[in-house]
Amino acid sequence: MRALKFFAIAVLSVAAASSLQAQNEALLGTWKLNTAKSKYEPGPTPKSLTRTVEAQGDGVKYTFDGVAADGAAIAYSFAVKFDGNDNPITGTVPNGADTAAIKRVDANHYVATLKKGGKTLGTSKVSISKDGKVATVDATGTNAAGVKTHDVQVYDKQ
Repeated sequence: MRALKFFAIAVLSVAAASSLQAQNEALLGTWKLNTAKSKYEPGPTPKSLTRTVEAQGDGVKYTFDGVAADGAAIAYSFAVKFDGNDNPITGTVPNGADTAAIKRVDANHYVATLKKGGKTLGTSKVSISKDGKVATVDATGTNAAGVKTHDVQVYDKQ
């Protein structure tokens, strides 16, 4: 019985530590796309885009809301751990992705991969500034029309 109690305490401690680590992530918060500083190639730049990142267990939940250049709504979300495993996306991603995976490089750098049907559509390198006020996303991939893209998205923390 004593060993079982110890095991339960150890499991709870690991879960609490994982949750605390997720809560200390530099990318947590609400981030608004700075359209003047962002570059979308071949374009066009969305009219607006907000990404909200919340701690969720030992990972995070991303929620994207905005308006595309053509006026269409942008609304999708996904929950991920930083283990590089694919996780389902809810909503419609502009490039048609159906899964997202994220790995933490260090405290301020992450690599995200979007896939559709197991095929990689794009990779993003996310960098959070040392002061935690700016997130820069260097994204390469293929859009819904099959055209190669390279976007540098700059987000200001709200």
